[in-house]
Amino acid sequence: MKVLYLTEWYPHRYDAMSGLFVRKHAEAVAGQGGDVCVLYLYKDKSISNTEIASSTTNGVKEIYVYYPDSYLKALVSGWKETKKQWGMPDVCQLNVITKNALLPIWLRLKYHIPYVIVEHWTGYLPISMQYKGFLHKRLTELAVRLSSAVLPVSEDLQKAMINCGLKHRNYQVINNVVDDFFYGRERKLSSQKKRILHVSCFDEEHKNVCGMLRAVKKAAKKRYDFEVIIVGTGVDFSKVYNYSTEHLHIRKSLISWIGEQTPTQVADWYRQSDFFLMFSNYENAPVVISEALAMGIPVVSSNVGGIPEMVNRDCGILVDAGDENALTNAILYMLDHCQDYDPDTIKKQGEKYTYQSVGQTLMHTYEEIRKDK
Repeated sequence: MKVLYLTEWYPHRYDAMSGLFVRKHAEAVAGQGGDVCVLYLYKDKSISNTEIASSTTNGVKEIYVYYPDSYLKALVSGWKETKKQWGMPDVCQLNVITKNALLPIWLRLKYHIPYVIVEHWTGYLPISMQYKGFLHKRLTELAVRLSSAVLPVSEDLQKAMINCGLKHRNYQVINNVVDDFFYGRERKLSSQKKRILHVSCFDEEHKNVCGMLRAVKKAAKKRYDFEVIIVGTGVDFSKVYNYSTEHLHIRKSLISWIGEQTPTQVADWYRQSDFFLMFSNYENAPVVISEALAMGIPVVSSNVGGIPEMVNRDCGILVDAGDENALTNAILYMLDHCQDYDPDTIKKQGEKYTYQSVGQTLMHTYEEIRKDK
């Protein structure tokens, strides 16, 4: 089966981490025998002429269109190049509803090629309130209406989309993928200090890392037997780092700022940590929690979005978003009780995020919609 992906986010020459979860979906389908091609358009103001590049990653054909101005011209050029190099699809997958929806809608109307929508965007959530604009809403409504299935990454996101008026007969939740090297790895814990891990993209409005740091400092006033490892970078990294060092005056021995890491390096940090910590204001289904579960590590998190669908009492502790006192108490409790959580029970919760499980689910969905077209 030939499956064409159109996506708003995808790893590209300026950011190898952008939309990595979309690439993993594509790889999961390729692993189940699908012939997958990703068409990705990136507006690049540093160039004067459209540039088209292609590559293959883990069995997935990737066609990149870097364009300086006209999106429609770039889309037409990208589609022509896709047909030339790869051919016509049997099914399309639209990842996040943007103007990229124009191509699968056109293929649906002209050639009766069905498409599914995989939605990751937090903009539908009430706390985000980014779903607005007349043209955006009309295009989104049309894309949903003509699609054969809508696959949000959490039940919470599905409810938010429906509350935005995006009703559909065939909603199905699809999980994100966790890399295979997170599974079956023996953990290596220190006997000196308990280690808390946080992995972040440093979008402060979203992730509330500063609130998490305030709770960590409160916990550190009561005990000195733990350290926090913070992995990642992002638009608010400097702001958060400066807040930690200059405003909170958190001692260097308490927090280590690791910066951006490769996926295998991130997996090693999970392997060496006692529990995972995050305190987001809103979320869908964060991959970092899926990774913690796959590794058998308990989680302390805010109770937002799709997180309660992922973390139950056997896997960790959830607190209300913004409640820093509750987070402090959860941290103190987990420092004493993280060893009481059964790693095998947690890992069982993480089994649904494997390439095989997600790939089989997507392939089944494609096969079903082809029957119904």
